[in-house]
Amino acid sequence: MLYTIIAFFALAAIMGLTLLSYVLRSRETSKPVMILHGLFAATGLVLLILYTFGNNTGPTESVILFVIAALGGFIMVARDLSGKPIPKWLAIVHGLVAVIGFITLLIFAF
Repeated sequence: MLYTIIAFFALAAIMGLTLLSYVLRSRETSKPVMILHGLFAATGLVLLILYTFGNNTGPTESVILFVIAALGGFIMVARDLSGKPIPKWLAIVHGLVAVIGFITLLIFAF
């Protein structure tokens, strides 16, 4: 199950890089990519939470970091859908927190 979780987050990361390139160039984000990014990340997060609660020694740090990243993601989606520009700093911090969460998950898995 852990490898499936890693795969979901890896797919979300690839799409996240695409979205970040749009934000940094001040272009309109691709809505299908945004939806898929959110779905892959949310699926990975739900599975990670279930995995962590099901095991005595789970990657709790990763869960915390991914929840923080998800909160930033919700803010960015709300701004994007309301037509407001996404702050570049928020997109960068969102990505960095998610990458750190992914690295801690990889360290736990291997």
